[in-house]
Amino acid sequence: MRTNFYTAGLLFSLMLLFITAPVSGQSVWDGGDNLPVNPLTCPGENTENGLDAEPVEYNGAQPTNPPDLVGQSIVVVNIPQAISPAYDRAIEQGMVRAAGELGNVEVLSSPSSVVSVSQQAALDEYMFGGVHGILFAADDQENIAPNLRAALDAGIHVIGYDSDTRNNAREWFVQPVAYNAMAKALVDNLVEQAGPETGFAILTSNFDSPQAGRWIAEMSAYAAQCYPQLEWLETVETQSDGVLAYNQASLMLGEYAGDLGGIISVTTTATPQLAEAISQNGACNRVAVVGVATPTEMRPYISNGCVQAAVLWDPAELGYAAIHVMRAAIDGALEPGATSVELGRLGAVAVMDGSNVLLGEPLIITAGNINNLDF
Repeated sequence: MRTNFYTAGLLFSLMLLFITAPVSGQSVWDGGDNLPVNPLTCPGENTENGLDAEPVEYNGAQPTNPPDLVGQSIVVVNIPQAISPAYDRAIEQGMVRAAGELGNVEVLSSPSSVVSVSQQAALDEYMFGGVHGILFAADDQENIAPNLRAALDAGIHVIGYDSDTRNNAREWFVQPVAYNAMAKALVDNLVEQAGPETGFAILTSNFDSPQAGRWIAEMSAYAAQCYPQLEWLETVETQSDGVLAYNQASLMLGEYAGDLGGIISVTTTATPQLAEAISQNGACNRVAVVGVATPTEMRPYISNGCVQAAVLWDPAELGYAAIHVMRAAIDGALEPGATSVELGRLGAVAVMDGSNVLLGEPLIITAGNINNLDF
């Protein structure tokens, strides 16, 4: 069944491949943005926490004439991204825990979205349904932005988490891991498995993804600083399509043959399909798989040894933090110019990049801990 599934989408995937695949051998890592980078120190040197050396002026948006709800009961709707049922459930559990601690927050859950149009429809529905706040994880940063701006114009507070949109379409973004810390984790894992002089490629969702763009830019800077002999081969888009991700990875194996020591996936949709492609092509022992993924989807590949590690964060803590950020924004405890915010049992958490609330360090998922993770 799996083979038929991938074969059925091959023609469409190949058409997209020739449209989206960049030319290999370029000096710049495609998919990265042009924002300033702040690479962390190399292994063996003094560690850093990934925070900005200089504070950045607030760059989010604000709701228009929101009602005064300081300390009052509020209704918040969660518009999730479609990652996996277990991941979404962990996010929701964290939100419910935070709401229970606060005692004055009601959380409504929108059905998990499959495409950004579904998120737009959910936003339109809830925007006129009496909610005071919207929490979102964007499937598509551009398509969702007009609806979020409309919510802000209607006086509704808007907080992003997990996957961001444009800064002018939300107040704050709860960032699970610093971009440079995630970049370091991904590159270090590649080098641990394939060595510091290997050739590698990158799978991304699309070239205008803000989160993936930051990770790739920081990876490029970190690799240049710590592993100058690494050879970046190319970055290809997967359009958040599992079939395309599988076929892109399979084609890379043939195109680069002995030059390809690893593939880094910066999208949770692509990483399990990358692992499947490596497995089906008998390349587990010669091509390292490194990527952002949930333990549930990577368990078969880590358990059988084809994949050594995946990288993510704790989704329950992310959901927990999102509720506290919403409450703090509504109560005036988190305002433009803040450098930190209190998030319940998480304590004081730093604000960085102008309007991002930073949670913590990457979670490295390995055979040693994967059976203890249920998301």
